[in-house]
Amino acid sequence: MTPLEILGAAINGTPAPRIPIFCNLLDQGPKLLGMPARDYFSQGEYVAEAQLKLLERYGHDNVWSLHYVGKEAELLGCNDILFADDGVPNVADFVIKHLDDIAKLEVPADITRHPAWQAVADCMSVLRREVGNTHPICAYITASTTLPSMLMGMDKWMELFLLGPFDLRDELLRKCSDFVQQHIAALRAVGANVLVYSTPFGSPQFVSKKMIESLVLPWMKRDLQGGATDDLVYYCGMSPFNEVIDMVFDELSIKTFYISPLADLPEAKRLIDTRGLTCGVIDDIKMIHWTPEQTREEVKRILDIGKPGGHFLFGTGVVSLAVPEANIRAMLDAAHLYGSLR
Repeated sequence: MTPLEILGAAINGTPAPRIPIFCNLLDQGPKLLGMPARDYFSQGEYVAEAQLKLLERYGHDNVWSLHYVGKEAELLGCNDILFADDGVPNVADFVIKHLDDIAKLEVPADITRHPAWQAVADCMSVLRREVGNTHPICAYITASTTLPSMLMGMDKWMELFLLGPFDLRDELLRKCSDFVQQHIAALRAVGANVLVYSTPFGSPQFVSKKMIESLVLPWMKRDLQGGATDDLVYYCGMSPFNEVIDMVFDELSIKTFYISPLADLPEAKRLIDTRGLTCGVIDDIKMIHWTPEQTREEVKRILDIGKPGGHFLFGTGVVSLAVPEANIRAMLDAAHLYGSLR
């Protein structure tokens, strides 16, 4: 079976030789190709080449079209991204500096015509041609309630989100949600088959469950209105969200959950059961300091919890450049060994 078929089997609960194994290697590309980060991210073909080389090197299941999260801010007018050769690119200049700028913010009528989209389209073209029929191609979508943090900074967004003026907050959320709807459609059109819907505001660790239900959830529903949810993954960064799993099933119909390593994994598996796919995630920050043996033991622990009953995927967060090569290999070797279903 291909990795894409193995993923489908895990979702549907049908026989497969092993569980799916996701390893999210996003920051390793520039070093792998021996080029500065700014040059690497300037061409989508470079990102695709690195993803394919990493896939060949490590033997996991998924590739990524994501360049950096700030790409979404670029599509909404950000003109300055800070590139670092030992870290993650980030927004260097906010689109919204004053509340008056919210009225001036314009969502492009067609984001695929924006110059910043071209690198994404070029990356997806290569990935679709090379592995589109065999492997999960992951794309990243920032939810409307989180996207403003990239446009104005988290501190100012939290103030506006919680304290208002609420008419301006809702105007910004409406524009962001319009963008998210476009973004989802555009990524699907170029070949993404796993859409990671990133919604830290959907975790009770970030805002209260009551606020999620009354304020955040309606905007998530608007983001996703009118579209299928079979290819969506509910992701709150590394924040736990077991308390809202039933709500997400009922209100959003998302069935794949990327569980935080800080969450109670047995509880998450019990809550999701066979209704959807539980993704057990290793703590790749701790992996920086673990030995290969400690890494293997943690993989086994996660799989001992998740594998019984099926409907399970093993995954990572975003693997830091500081994680030793030996630990990445130990993790993936153990995932293949202990994830076997034969």
